[in-house]
Amino acid sequence: MTTMTFDGLGAVVTGGAGSLGSAVVRRLLEAGARVAVPAFSDEEAARFPLRGHDRVLLRPDVDLTDEAQVDSFFAGAAEFCGGRLWASVHCAGGFAMAPIADTGARAFDAMMRANALSCLLSCRAAVAHMHPAPPGSPHEGGRIVNVAARPALAPHEGKGMIAYTASKAAVAAITQALAEEVKNERIWVNAVVPSIMDTPANRMAMPKADHQSWPGVDQVARTIEFLASPSNHVTRGALVPVYGVT
Repeated sequence: MTTMTFDGLGAVVTGGAGSLGSAVVRRLLEAGARVAVPAFSDEEAARFPLRGHDRVLLRPDVDLTDEAQVDSFFAGAAEFCGGRLWASVHCAGGFAMAPIADTGARAFDAMMRANALSCLLSCRAAVAHMHPAPPGSPHEGGRIVNVAARPALAPHEGKGMIAYTASKAAVAAITQALAEEVKNERIWVNAVVPSIMDTPANRMAMPKADHQSWPGVDQVARTIEFLASPSNHVTRGALVPVYGVT
């Protein structure tokens, strides 16, 4: 059982219908938060395991690379959460592999949009709705948690995935630059940096791998929960490895 509380606080989780995102949403709900989740399509929304929860706002057909759609979604999320957001967790993104010979402008742009641009626009919209707390509230400011990836910190591990590696390195840079920009607003910005996570899709793709060495999605979600929580008083601008024993 979590010892952290989000009672009365609002959060956004992008990519909330995915394996990691849904684990984060579940933990935030258990801690008392209200959570808004954008889905890319009706099909993605239908797969979201926590749809119908009375403290979840699920919105389909949100393109996180479209500035107007992102701004509109976050405005609705803040309204659902009582007028302001406390936390915004950005799990949405994409993955693709290809050798450099097959990585042209279109493939590179697709990864940068899916990972870096979606992160930037979500961070921008989140900051706009992390208003000062009501008088007497201890929850001044807010928390943003992005999701980078191990190749962002160890590019030599990004063999065959140069566009993905570059896009996640951009997420890491956005995290650290924004953390410095908004520190005086008491908004702490951090990122988790997972290695390959233990998900059904990854097990299917790599059936002979040592799955026990991979970090589980709930383990990564626990780290995100702390970084996004009021219990995180001092950690900002961090790129937190969540590698397991890989």
